[in-house]
Amino acid sequence: MRNAPAWPDPRAHLMRQSPDAPVLYFSPDQLQATARRFQAHFPGLVTYAVKANPGEEVLANLVAAGIAAFDVASPAEMRAVRAVCPAAVLHYNNPVRSSAEVRLAAEMGVRSYSVDCLSELDKLTGQAPEGSEMSVRLALPVRGAVYDFGEKFGAGPEQAADLLRAVVARGFAPSMTFHPGTQCADPAAWGAYIGVVADVARAAGVRLHRLNVGGGFAAHRTGAAPDLEAILTHIGAEVAWVFGDDAPVLVCEPGRAMVAEAFSMAVRIKALRENGAIFVNDGVYGGLTEIRDIGAPDRIVVLAPDGTERRGGMRRRVVFGPTCDSIDRLPDSLPLPGDLAEGDYLLIAGMGAYTRALSTDFNGYGLHDVVTVAHL
Repeated sequence: MRNAPAWPDPRAHLMRQSPDAPVLYFSPDQLQATARRFQAHFPGLVTYAVKANPGEEVLANLVAAGIAAFDVASPAEMRAVRAVCPAAVLHYNNPVRSSAEVRLAAEMGVRSYSVDCLSELDKLTGQAPEGSEMSVRLALPVRGAVYDFGEKFGAGPEQAADLLRAVVARGFAPSMTFHPGTQCADPAAWGAYIGVVADVARAAGVRLHRLNVGGGFAAHRTGAAPDLEAILTHIGAEVAWVFGDDAPVLVCEPGRAMVAEAFSMAVRIKALRENGAIFVNDGVYGGLTEIRDIGAPDRIVVLAPDGTERRGGMRRRVVFGPTCDSIDRLPDSLPLPGDLAEGDYLLIAGMGAYTRALSTDFNGYGLHDVVTVAHL
């Protein structure tokens, strides 16, 4: 699938339509190019973590680019994928599930799960199809990400070895998985995990069916773009080094890095205060939610309503969202042109991940409009 672009680029749409609500601009070509980039350089199966952006147009274009397996965390995500691609392979790697969710996953034919404790394996035993893959999730104190999931998910090496033995004893296919943390740009983080995975498998006396090296691949937020190829090459080299002839089949599950560059977001300035602060039509309850947690991108262009780029001297400005809540503001001021004015647009690059997925309708605001463009 390739959505027919309604507009050549975001600037053309802003000039002609003058939207007064926030808009996401989607480039199918960019998304498919990123999918092909992962597939060309990752030495294994590339899946997509649906949580980053579950939009129908995203899922359909990934299928068109050759992505046939998806990391899902809930029944709603399973249904969203199957609606676009009934034959898609689903990896249910949220390691905490209710018994009802397990039953539904089994009914939908899911045959790949992750676990991080014996009680979760107990839920799956007798309900997951016989021979299903069970990936034991490892957690280590490895640095390199903006934030990690080690306090919420994952087992330490000794517990992971015990779980692997239990997986085999119950007739499941033994695999392992880990997640190096959000926005990780350091190849060494993957290398550290891969080495311990090999140690755990040896300690358990288990030959791994597959190794899922997670997501966490950094998207381009500030400065130079992360070197994705270097990370993917390092992963392949480390697996070959530590496992040798016993190397498991590899799986990855990018979310943010897969979809971020396929979208830009435009917000409009509603008001400009004497102190230089601005109010825009989206904030931390909408598509700008993640800025609160991982910081703002530095690729922001300010456009006048006629499409002219503002180029006045930069000054730092406090940015407030549109709601009546006083905490609806970006945590840090942004460097923006000194000549911006009410009615201008901030066009922010790299906003495909977690914008729409996290946006709420609080106070009657929210991010709903997606416009397909040929180029961002």
